[in-house]
Amino acid sequence: MTSTESPRTGVRARTRGAILRAAATVLANDRNAPLSEVAEAARVGRSTLHRYFPDRDVLLAATYEEALSEIGRVMDEARVEEGSAQEAMRRVVAAHVEVGDWVVFAFGDTANEVFDDAPDATEPEPEILTGLVRRGQEEGAFDPDADPAWAVQVLWALVFTGLERASRGQMPRHAVAPAVVRTLERGIGVRW
Repeated sequence: MTSTESPRTGVRARTRGAILRAAATVLANDRNAPLSEVAEAARVGRSTLHRYFPDRDVLLAATYEEALSEIGRVMDEARVEEGSAQEAMRRVVAAHVEVGDWVVFAFGDTANEVFDDAPDATEPEPEILTGLVRRGQEEGAFDPDADPAWAVQVLWALVFTGLERASRGQMPRHAVAPAVVRTLERGIGVRW
């Protein structure tokens, strides 16, 4: 590493990123998977994994932090405030499917057991999403009687179900976003 190269660039950054992506994928499917499976999925040796992440807790914390960063990145790229609410909702769905392993890792069934700051079912849905539903209601695209928080919870349920089916090989990953959008729009869309 040169004196101007940060530890988050170059080979070290690529290796670290590969380990974190592998951890998200492997541990999203099995929270108890051994670190040797993570190393194998990242195509690195266990000693390399341990050089970057000395123990499981450090790896979990870094993977969770990276998951939130990736989810935040795709939400920014979804441009929720632009276009119609219906178009924005489609972008939100596609964004979350794009980073599906990160989503399942960060918010899956056991996330609350692993991460102290993981949201739980008693926390309100993010305002950016409930606001999007309200905007869709104002535009006449979404059912005005649908509770926005409920609609967002349905969105999460559909995304998780689609990602789970894809991970089991029950549907191709590229079919998840269209299936979620179709089901969501037919569920909260205005009836003519």
